Amino acid sequence: MREQKLALVTGARRGIGLGIAKALAQSGYYVVLSAASPEAEQALAQLRPLGEAEYIPCDISDAGQRRALFDGVLSRHGRLDVLVNNAGVAPAQRLDILSTTEENFSRVLDVNLKGGFFMCQAGARAMIGLLDKGIEGYSPRIVNISSISSYTASVNRGEYCISKAGVSMTTQLFAARLAEYGIPVFEVRPGIIDTDMIGSVRERYKNLIQEGLLPTQRLGTPQDVAGCVLAACSGLLDYGTGQVLNADGGFHLRRL
Repeated sequence: MREQKLALVTGARRGIGLGIAKALAQSGYYVVLSAASPEAEQALAQLRPLGEAEYIPCDISDAGQRRALFDGVLSRHGRLDVLVNNAGVAPAQRLDILSTTEENFSRVLDVNLKGGFFMCQAGARAMIGLLDKGIEGYSPRIVNISSISSYTASVNRGEYCISKAGVSMTTQLFAARLAEYGIPVFEVRPGIIDTDMIGSVRERYKNLIQEGLLPTQRLGTPQDVAGCVLAACSGLLDYGTGQVLNADGGFHLRRL
């Protein structure tokens, strides 16, 4: 069994997921990156100077691939200290809710909601089993990455909003269920983060921020989100299981 703490981060080839993986590596975790792509050499090249890491491909919407991911981690390393459920997709087309398609809806919900829910389930089962082994200092936790879209209506990508609202409830459910095992579950809620995902609307968001959309007048960065994940992993927030950590520049504040 590996003595070093291990973190599994999904959707970690780039953007927010890679930023989280880097922060965890710098904090001393062995990091297993995962994403749907068969390879992630560029991500690993950025991560390895910071700490030990490996990549296991997984489309989290596929039950067989989820099983293979957890089986691979546990058989090779014998532990799972942190599960960060970050993997997610945007709609293939930004369509008004009066025009969107079942294909659009199904793909987003299959990955973001169904995939995320069953990643929590598999991670929780693995962690409960590891607790029974009496590993010294073992204190596992789950962190789900959602979005301000969990409570903000965007009528041209309704399926994404619905999926992220589901991630919020998934966090609440698993926080309640796993409390008896001492496994805290947290939600990190990013706002407008400067990644490839906002590429087509980056300038629009920049203009809105300049006009006062956010109290903190800049785009967020993956490092801003990673900071919240590190806080959730620190142990200092464990009595507040189920808490939402906002990485949104103050978007959630109601202002007059």
